[in-house]
Amino acid sequence: MQDSFAQVLPIASQAASFFYERLFDLAPDTRLLFRGDMGSQGRKLFQTLALVVDGLDKIEDVLPVAGTLAVRHVGYGVHEEHYGAVGTALIDTLRHGLGHEFDDEVESAWTLAYGLLSGHMMLAARDGVRSGVAA
Repeated sequence: MQDSFAQVLPIASQAASFFYERLFDLAPDTRLLFRGDMGSQGRKLFQTLALVVDGLDKIEDVLPVAGTLAVRHVGYGVHEEHYGAVGTALIDTLRHGLGHEFDDEVESAWTLAYGLLSGHMMLAARDGVRSGVAA
């Protein structure tokens, strides 16, 4: 994953644009969740991805941060069904950005990691809503 992410970093701006285009195609309601500058949003996306990818060997440190992020995203209007669209948009973006370097092994690694992360985030968001932390 770290190698494939490093290959996408030089085209991060274009990859972020592709990601959001794909996300908005998959889940048009998510477009309303983004009110600011999409260039800035794309930079935030890649900064977050970099933190996750760099922290894969310390996943126990990454998960609490991801959980806090998920709770915050509930307040922005993110729903559980959005996680599937985000995952598909991410995989499609990597496939597009990496070209022939995006093989079954790379896809499996990203799919597994995203599944773990998004599952944790959805649980954290549910817990945040139940406890009244997320509104």
